[in-house]
Amino acid sequence: PMTSPRLYDVPRIAHVLKDVAVDSEITVTGWARSRRDSKAGLSFIALNDGSSLDSLQIVAKNELEEYESVVKNIATGAALRIEGKLIESPGKGQRVELIASKVEIIGDAPEDYPLQKKRHTFEFLRGIAHLRARTNAIGATMRVRHEMAQAIHEYFRTNGYYYVHTPIITASDAEGAGELFRVSTLPPTDKPDYAEDFFARESFLTVSGQLQGEAMATALGRIYTFGPTFRAENSNTARHAAEFW
Repeated sequence: PMTSPRLYDVPRIAHVLKDVAVDSEITVTGWARSRRDSKAGLSFIALNDGSSLDSLQIVAKNELEEYESVVKNIATGAALRIEGKLIESPGKGQRVELIASKVEIIGDAPEDYPLQKKRHTFEFLRGIAHLRARTNAIGATMRVRHEMAQAIHEYFRTNGYYYVHTPIITASDAEGAGELFRVSTLPPTDKPDYAEDFFARESFLTVSGQLQGEAMATALGRIYTFGPTFRAENSNTARHAAEFW
């Protein structure tokens, strides 16, 4: 849950769903997860802004001046700004919904927008990394990861530990396995002259912050570090990752 109820003077949808009073006149922004048109002259838009897994249901009636020109042209993924009145929802599973009085498309979405109202495989989502966090699966994972990281930081802070940042680029093979990603400004060659390199020595992405952490501990006492670290071990299993924290 977001602690700040507003962003850029617009209430966050997580706040609207839980706390904004019924009969309030509000403006919300977000992207359309879906649009469904009914034969009764209504359109239902699921609006999400990333603050909640749940979306706010927007009810747009065909009496709106922009109904045919705007509402009927809203595609999944379009960025919207909507004004309206918050009412108690007659549907199950939601406290409120918004009766739109004005609908504006801030940014349109193309017809081939890849996220649709269906289940997508993780293999497919890897190919659209800039959009995959908008899905429930990745969004939920990021929220869990956020809560876990916050809990770890809070635990160590309340127990007198200092959070230190260890170098991401290092000349040390802390694990001694030799499976490191090399970092260099030199062009690829079989025999690079590291004296001419940026750091004047062979350098890598760190596999561990332990060495620097031990040095910090001798000065600060209780310390902890939180990565990231990198391993060039080419083992494609659930127990191996090229980058981890």
